[in-house]
Amino acid sequence: MKKLFISIIALISVSSFAQLYVSSNNYVFVRDNVLYVNQGINLQTDGNIYLRNEAQLVQGTLGTSTNVGAGKLSVFQEGTSDNFDYNYWSSPIGNASASVGNEPFGITLLNRPTTLTASTQAIALPYDYALNGVANPLQIASRWVYRFVASSAYAQWIYAGGTTTILPGEGFTMKGTSGTDNLNIEGNGVLNNPGGTGAQRYDFRGKPNDGNIPVTVALNNSTLTGNPYPSALHVNAFLLDPLNTSINRIAYYWEQDKSINSHYLDQYRGGYGTYAPTALASTGIYVPAYFNSYNADGSLNTTGTVSSGSTVNRKYAPIGQGFMVYGTANGTVTLRNSHRAYYKESGPFSGFERNSNAQNSITVQDSVIETSHIRINTILNNEFTKQIALAFLPEATDGIDPGIDAISFISDVPNDTYFFLDNTEYTIQGIPFDVSKRVALGVKSSEGSTLKFYIAETVNFDESQDVFIYDALDESYHSIKNNEYEVTMSAGVFNNRFEVTFTDNSALGVPEINTIDFMVSQNNALETLTIHNPKLRDVQTVSIFDIGGKRIFKKENLQANETYQFSTSGFSTGVYILKMTTKEEITLTQKVIISK
Repeated sequence: MKKLFISIIALISVSSFAQLYVSSNNYVFVRDNVLYVNQGINLQTDGNIYLRNEAQLVQGTLGTSTNVGAGKLSVFQEGTSDNFDYNYWSSPIGNASASVGNEPFGITLLNRPTTLTASTQAIALPYDYALNGVANPLQIASRWVYRFVASSAYAQWIYAGGTTTILPGEGFTMKGTSGTDNLNIEGNGVLNNPGGTGAQRYDFRGKPNDGNIPVTVALNNSTLTGNPYPSALHVNAFLLDPLNTSINRIAYYWEQDKSINSHYLDQYRGGYGTYAPTALASTGIYVPAYFNSYNADGSLNTTGTVSSGSTVNRKYAPIGQGFMVYGTANGTVTLRNSHRAYYKESGPFSGFERNSNAQNSITVQDSVIETSHIRINTILNNEFTKQIALAFLPEATDGIDPGIDAISFISDVPNDTYFFLDNTEYTIQGIPFDVSKRVALGVKSSEGSTLKFYIAETVNFDESQDVFIYDALDESYHSIKNNEYEVTMSAGVFNNRFEVTFTDNSALGVPEINTIDFMVSQNNALETLTIHNPKLRDVQTVSIFDIGGKRIFKKENLQANETYQFSTSGFSTGVYILKMTTKEEITLTQKVIISK
C-alpha cells in the first residue's frame, strides 16, 4: 500500500494524493484551497490536518470509509451567536480512534480556537444548567441538542445532549452562545464571536467523515440529516441521485425569528424553507420559511408576524449545514463522495443558516442555470407573508415530479396558501409553460381573513406575459404581475376557488367553453382552420384574438353550415383564442395553436 509521509507543509495550491499518512506530531496545513485524497487517510496520534480560510478536504473513496487513526482533522464553522436560537447541524467529523471508518459525533468534539492550530475543548453544560451557552470559555448548553430520525411528531425528537451518539449523516439541533470572544484566529477580520448579530466559531476536531453514509428514512416521515463531510455538499447531486428513491428529493431548512429571545417553545417563531433542485446543474428554487408560533407540546399555535425573507442559495450545503428530508418509502438514502464538491461558502450558491455570513473570501466559479419561475406572495391577514413558487420546465408534467414539486412541510396552519396538487398542499410546483394552463391555488382562512396576492419576483420569465388570479366566486380575473388582488375570506378551506392563469378570458369576452356543439381543428400543413357544426347551429360570428386580447379576424352571418374553413396563412406562429357565437347565444371559445 502506498503511503505518503507528510511533515509540516503549508499547501498553497491544489494537492492530490492517492492515500495520505500523517505520522505522530506532524501535520498538514491547508489554507484557502482543496486537499484531495483519492482513497483513505491515516492520522496517527497527534498527526493532524488543519483546514483554514475556507479550505476543504475531498476524498474519492467509492464505498465505505477507510479513514483510521487517533489523529484529527480540524475545520472551523460559524453558527448563530444568539443563545436562544437553533442551528441545524451535521458534523463533518466523528470520534477519532484506531478503528477503521466513520465514528459517532458529540458536542464534546467541538472546540474554541485559540491559535491557527490550537484549541480548547468545549464544555457540555448539564441538561438544565442555566439553559445558556457562552462563548468564552466555550460552553454549550446540552439541553438543546437533539436528533430527529424517521419521525413525524414533536415528541419523537431524540435527546443527545453531551453524549457521543450522533451517527455520521445524522443532523442535530444546537443553540448558539452568549457573550463575546474577540480572538481573530484566521487574520481575516472575523472574530470567534463578536457578540450581538455576529456568529459563533466552532472548531470541529475528529476523524474526517468519508465514503458512503446511509441515513434512515420512513414513509411520510422526516429525518434531520445534512452535509456530513469536511467539504461542500452538492445538494442537487444528493437529492437527485437515482439511487435515493426513498425521499421526495426536496430539502427543508429550519429558519427562526432571531428577534425573539426566549427558551419557551410557545414563544418561538420559526418555520422551514423549501429547496427544490429541479435539475442537477440548476441553481434550484428556494422558498423561505414563514414563521409560526408553537404550543408547549410542539403543536402549531397562531401564525406569526412576517416571512423570514432569507432567500438563500442552497445548491451547495456548506460544512456543517443540516436540513430535513421527507421519506416516500421505508429505507435509507445514501450520501456519497460523488456528491462532494470544493465550493466555498462565500460563493453565490451556498450559505449557512446563522445570524450573518462570516466568510469573506473569493468564490470558486460555477455555472449559472436558473430555472424559469415566478414567486407568488400572499399577505395573510396583514400579519405575515407566505411565498410559493411556480416553476416552468419542459420536462415537468402536470402530475408530481420528484425534485421539482415540493410538498408543504407544515400544512396545519390556520391561514395559508399553496398549490393544490393530487389532493395535497405544495409550496413549489413545476409545469411546462402553456399560456392556457390553469393551476389550482388552495387557501385556508379563518373568519374575516384578508388575502393580498401579488408577484414578488420573476426569473427567466417573459416580461410581457401577464399573470392572473382567477376567482371562481364571481368568475373574475385579476392581474397580479404589477398589482395586488385583495379579497376577504370567510372561514374554511378553499381548494377549488382560485387558479393561477396566464390569460384573462373575461377580457376576451369569452366566459365559457362549449365543445359539445362544435369541433375545431387547425391544419398547420395546409394553413387552414376548420369548424365542424354537426347540429347545424345558426352561426352569427366567428372571431380570432391574439393572446393579448386583440381581435385580428372576424366573420359575421355565417348561417347554418356543416363546415366552415378559414385560411390562416397570414397568421404568425403563436397561440390564439377562437370565439364563436350562435343565434341561440351558444358560445364556443377554444385555444388554437398555429405554427409555421
